[in-house]
Amino acid sequence: MATQKLIRTRPLPTELPAALQSLPPLLARIYAARGIQHDSQLARNVEYLLAAEQLKGMAEATQLIADHIQRGSTICVVGDFDCDGATSTALGVLGLRDLGAAQVGFQVPNRFEYGYGLSPELVADLPADIDLLITVDNGIASIAGVEAAKARGWQVVVTDHHLAGDELPQAHAIVNPNQPGCSFPSKALCGVGVMFYVLVALRRELEQRGWFSERTKPNLACYLDIVALGTVADVVSLDTNNRILVHQGLQRIRAGKARPGILALLRVAGRDHGRITAADLGFAVAPRLNAAGRLDDMSVGIECLLTDAAPLADFYASQLNEMNLARREIEQDMQHQALHHLDRLELDKDGLPWGLCLYHPDWHQGVIGILASRIKERVHRPVIAFAQGEQGEIKGSARSVAGLHIRDALAAVDVRYPELIAKFGGHAMAAGLTLRDGAFDDFKLAFDQQVRTMMREDDLQAVIEVDGELHEQELSLDNAWLLRKSGPWGQHFPEPLFAGEFELLQQRVVGERHLKLQLRTLSGRTQLDAIHFNADLSVWPSACKRAYVVYKLDVNEFRGEVSLQLMVDYLEPR
Repeated sequence: MATQKLIRTRPLPTELPAALQSLPPLLARIYAARGIQHDSQLARNVEYLLAAEQLKGMAEATQLIADHIQRGSTICVVGDFDCDGATSTALGVLGLRDLGAAQVGFQVPNRFEYGYGLSPELVADLPADIDLLITVDNGIASIAGVEAAKARGWQVVVTDHHLAGDELPQAHAIVNPNQPGCSFPSKALCGVGVMFYVLVALRRELEQRGWFSERTKPNLACYLDIVALGTVADVVSLDTNNRILVHQGLQRIRAGKARPGILALLRVAGRDHGRITAADLGFAVAPRLNAAGRLDDMSVGIECLLTDAAPLADFYASQLNEMNLARREIEQDMQHQALHHLDRLELDKDGLPWGLCLYHPDWHQGVIGILASRIKERVHRPVIAFAQGEQGEIKGSARSVAGLHIRDALAAVDVRYPELIAKFGGHAMAAGLTLRDGAFDDFKLAFDQQVRTMMREDDLQAVIEVDGELHEQELSLDNAWLLRKSGPWGQHFPEPLFAGEFELLQQRVVGERHLKLQLRTLSGRTQLDAIHFNADLSVWPSACKRAYVVYKLDVNEFRGEVSLQLMVDYLEPR
């Protein structure tokens, strides 16, 4: 069922930029294919970070927060239930305490009870003694929630990174690089990045007031491990500014100077903190944190990041690991049901819809986002997975592909059919929505129709962009080390991918769904080990003698031995 993918080589400039000419040739062409033209784009030191003062609303926000810190006010940080929300919340609490705030607590809405963001229902259940409420990774769409907080006599600072709607909340201050009128050059900051900038500017404001004349001025760089985790997990674009934040955070983790909770999560995931990459944060740490928000309460994940005690961090990390195992099992069951449904759809004479909606009354509301993402990868089209909500409503999580802005598509459906969607929000590649009672069948038709007006048939063709083929001598452990050290790699600054045809010498399934391979170059001179995680076992192992392989160069460390290994992203029999 998986879609066959088109392999396309990233274009290179006709002339290599001068800034890259002194680099190793392989690295120079990889950087050139990612648009690097100047040395400044490869900066990884904190002095090259953009200035916090460029963020609209920063002066108002920091003056207000500083006033409350000096008065000893009670401050409540309200976060979100994903990894960016958890890291933003933990950073806010730790940073404000470090800056001298006497009373700082946090609240994250339970997704099953309150839904996303600062809702009036959540505000009503918060304790009455709050003086200042600060949102992190949410709030820009919380019009009613902010009004409810103000009605209780609280002051409100919104820090967020999501796109603003037509109306802004009437908060006392808003810091969001994506709000109208903000000239901050990087629009890719995630929630934890925005909060880090707020803390940096707040420290400067407090310093100007003489606040640190009798107390230690904190080194906020010690929290860059948290910033790196949230930035990678939220899959925001790794522009120059975000690469600096992630690189600095990775350096702290590798040196063992990370939060005990991050080190504990790496241990339960079987990762050596001294050798981690951005991918380890995205695929090992983030899913375990996210599992708490998906299945239960994100407070466990936040407490894991907050604690200074290593034994307690290990306890929380173990809980999060168990939740992640349960999440995987739930996800697998849901995916089997979804794929069975897709099989029936493909037998239909019209084939799959362009905009695909899937619903099952027994699906877990906290896992539908992952399910939508997994199905999207298989069928390469926008997918919305729905589950039953707590109050009988149907809640959906949408994932899109290049060529369709999913929030815009939902907005267009809402304009044409206002009776279908109760509420929605999101951005280009992901969104959430709630349907009105009995609206699913009409919505899935309306969504498919809208997608067909916004996409071309060519957009349904999955494309993998690669950095070309490697010469046989470039298939080396030295180059694997070089690329590992030349990141961080991530969204819009992708880890180098290569492609080529190889002979298949051995194939065997390891674990539940992984394919271990032994390959040989067509010259017959070089044999290579390779691993393909989550392989399509309906195709592999195969009787074919050759395969076209899309892969990354990886350093494999096992029982003290270090060797080159190819990490397979895509495999096509030949």
